[in-house]
Amino acid sequence: MLAIVGAVVLLITLVALGGYFLYRSLPGNTAAGAPDAAGTAADARSDATEMGTLHIRVTGGSSDVLVRVPGGEVVTDTTMRRGEHADFDQPELDVTIGDPAAVEVYVYGELQDISGKEPGYSFSVEPRDPA
Repeated sequence: MLAIVGAVVLLITLVALGGYFLYRSLPGNTAAGAPDAAGTAADARSDATEMGTLHIRVTGGSSDVLVRVPGGEVVTDTTMRRGEHADFDQPELDVTIGDPAAVEVYVYGELQDISGKEPGYSFSVEPRDPA
């Protein structure tokens, strides 16, 4: 009897976890945050020093954003809208930006100028040299 109760509890736990991760994988439920309040230049500088490997902020209308680990897991594949931002801490990433003119991209806290690139622009983020 105790084994059956344990199996039922395990089944309920697995279903709950599966539902949670399914919900998190749906578009719009990714790491993209809500629009920020307007900040100062000092806030922007402090944000840059606290950014992870990759930081994407939408400043235009919207852009499709695909971020994945090379040869593996898709971290996010979503349409981000004006004011949304997302941070990624994996050391290696492959990134595709649908509308480069609509986003600001920071790699290791440094702004990358991709505004003149073609739609669907792709690039890779490599691990930072420890030196």
